[in-house]
Amino acid sequence: MIGNPFNQRRQVRRNIFVSYHHGGDQAYCDNLSEKMHDSLQLLTDNSLERRIDSSNHDYIMRRIREYHLHGSSCTILLCGENTWQRKYVDWEIHASLSQQMGLVGVLLPMLPLLANNGTEKPSRLQDNIDSKYAVWISWNDIVANPVALTDAIERANLASKRLIDNSRPRMERNL
Repeated sequence: MIGNPFNQRRQVRRNIFVSYHHGGDQAYCDNLSEKMHDSLQLLTDNSLERRIDSSNHDYIMRRIREYHLHGSSCTILLCGENTWQRKYVDWEIHASLSQQMGLVGVLLPMLPLLANNGTEKPSRLQDNIDSKYAVWISWNDIVANPVALTDAIERANLASKRLIDNSRPRMERNL
């Protein structure tokens, strides 16, 4: 019987890391956790800015990998109005790509469209959308059909690792 190739995988409750701007997008993360509780185990960083008191970049990257991303197969990036300006969001994307995790960007409703119908999103995410490694989906699509997110996660996890573009230097400060 021919069917959706993702149906078999959906039975596994995946560990998913959620990256977002805590100051602006916490309500969306909470809502996502509530909606997807039965199908995904969502892991969040509880704001790296508050939890890691260090200026040593290598130490912070190791903490991201070992304590925040460990055990996750994919990172979901909630893209709100100010997400693109946050250095720790960029660092979480960098660490996720270094570990060859899937990457899904979620367009939140308050993210304004630019003149060319594009959006201000983290540059490292845009690099990987352009390379066809990362999957881009809208919040409204997820609300209308939660299976759209699990399908996006599976597509991201199945993307060829050769498409990863992690060449950009890490952000040194918030913009």
